[in-house]
Amino acid sequence: MKILLFGCNGQVGWELQRSLSVLGNVVALGSRTALNPKGLCGDFTDLEGLTATMERVQADVIVSAAAYTAVDKAQSETALSRQINALAPAVLAQAAIKSGTLLVHYSSDYVFDGSGSTPWVEDDATGPLSVYGQTKLEGEQAVALCPKHLIFRTSWVYGIRGGNFAKTMLRLAGERETLSVIDDQIGAPTSAELLADVTAHAIRATLAKPGLAGLYHCAAAGETSWNGYAKFVLTQAQALGQTLKAGPEQVSATTTARYPTPAQRPLNSRLNTTKLRSAFGLTLPQWQQGVARMLTEITGKP
Repeated sequence: MKILLFGCNGQVGWELQRSLSVLGNVVALGSRTALNPKGLCGDFTDLEGLTATMERVQADVIVSAAAYTAVDKAQSETALSRQINALAPAVLAQAAIKSGTLLVHYSSDYVFDGSGSTPWVEDDATGPLSVYGQTKLEGEQAVALCPKHLIFRTSWVYGIRGGNFAKTMLRLAGERETLSVIDDQIGAPTSAELLADVTAHAIRATLAKPGLAGLYHCAAAGETSWNGYAKFVLTQAQALGQTLKAGPEQVSATTTARYPTPAQRPLNSRLNTTKLRSAFGLTLPQWQQGVARMLTEITGKP
């Protein structure tokens, strides 16, 4: 099996290089064409290059982990956000339709309006609050036109590679004696590692049973606020021997309204994963498990 992976240097893409390698030959492409094998194009602003690359590779599966994720900047960089999150996935979908290839794509809880407190299911009405959310919705709609597709909506993604919320909290707790963190946005921190492993499992199952193709919610089990997330990170860090100026008891709660940003964030980022777990026979770990593992790797202390 040949798998064409776009966005290989992102948090999810980096983990996908590992998880997909057991399925077959992975052609992993980043956005910088000069660094890709044989000059293949992974730049989502170059639609012609993407088309030519897919024609050359002739993959059995296309996995699209590239995305424009600067949520606030998207409000002013609308065209670029739409190019990467919507137009490029549409080009991938057209190629996949033509070749009969399975196309895997990632979307976001930002396609919802964040109202209520009930976890969102796949067929709930969408209502993005931001340009980022709107372009992610447009992207998944384009991919859904491909008969053989897997779309995974997820939330609060983090990885060892690059920056993330936990690393920011550790840095700030080492510099300040008190922290104030939002407590009215609720979701589940989900590791790139988990997403990658679920993806590999789902690809194998869907190739064997095409009827499994479709849209799924994928997030770690449980829920928390950013405030609860921060307190857990600092508690774990202290247990691992980290010296902090601000511990979990020094983390106060605040509201989204007190921290206005260019892009409005959804308050309810809960995703119902029943469909995913049932279809693929999966058990999704509690969010604390992945975060604790990440912190152990960050600190280098078991």
